[in-house]
Amino acid sequence: MGRRSHRPDERGRRQVEALAAYGVPEHHIARVVGIDPKTLRKHYRDELDLGATKATAKVAEFLFRKATTEGPQCVTAAIFWMKTRGGWREAPQAHEVSMKTASEMTDEELEARIRELDAMCGRPLLEMKVG
Repeated sequence: MGRRSHRPDERGRRQVEALAAYGVPEHHIARVVGIDPKTLRKHYRDELDLGATKATAKVAEFLFRKATTEGPQCVTAAIFWMKTRGGWREAPQAHEVSMKTASEMTDEELEARIRELDAMCGRPLLEMKVG
């Protein structure tokens, strides 16, 4: 004798839609409902699709509200929104550095630069011998 045919009810539909909204994989939802994944897809296709879509819409609404109000989270939310929806991206910035070469510096400028580097390193780079 075979299994009874599955008959979806309103409670099952709400449960499948909620689990899909939370991102639970279909094969796990099928186990919770007690049916085969193929049967789940056959009887609950709308709930599977709409659950994920409704969850995404709800999160997008929350994020949009945060991004368009004031408060400590608004900048982070706005940046995230612009990167994901507005096409923003972080591009490496070019930095231009111009520096005199040692041969272009005066003795005083060269000694000052060596002292700066010593301070950054926390130790003398060169032992200067005078004489």
